[in-house]
Amino acid sequence: MTLPTLLDIEASGFGRGSYPIEVGLARSDGSSCAFLVQPLAEWTHWDPKAELLHGISRGRLQREGYPVRQVARWLNDELGEIGIAYSDSWGYDNTWLSLLFHHAGMLPAFRLEALRRLLSEAQLARWSTTKEAIIREQGIHRHRAGEDALLLQLTYQRTLVDAASGLGNA
Repeated sequence: MTLPTLLDIEASGFGRGSYPIEVGLARSDGSSCAFLVQPLAEWTHWDPKAELLHGISRGRLQREGYPVRQVARWLNDELGEIGIAYSDSWGYDNTWLSLLFHHAGMLPAFRLEALRRLLSEAQLARWSTTKEAIIREQGIHRHRAGEDALLLQLTYQRTLVDAASGLGNA
């Protein structure tokens, strides 16, 4: 089974002025990776509630984050050949991805699509319970981009298998 490549972005908060702080991928081979994004000087929005969720401080981003252009280049290198990645929060992630590429002065070599486009009704019916079960089983730390992308991919895979075996009808 070829798995879709999933992309997840953590941000400084939601709404106006927010920006990407971490970008993660779950690749089609099941491996995952993530990069912290060094905020630009003009990116000043910071929501302490968001920090409580992802646990990443602005200071850590400034110390350990990669420059915007480097993260954009990495994404193009990773995704350019396959041409597509999927997100469960397309509206937010696409906005933050566009912001990242705009400030990098680059165009993405891939497109981001909504994960929902890949899901059957049977998968949708089992999505939430399956995702929660995987979190418990694997001890996944939520709201970190790489782990969230992997969680989505694992959930996709299990719901697909369950739907194919008829478990989605239960």
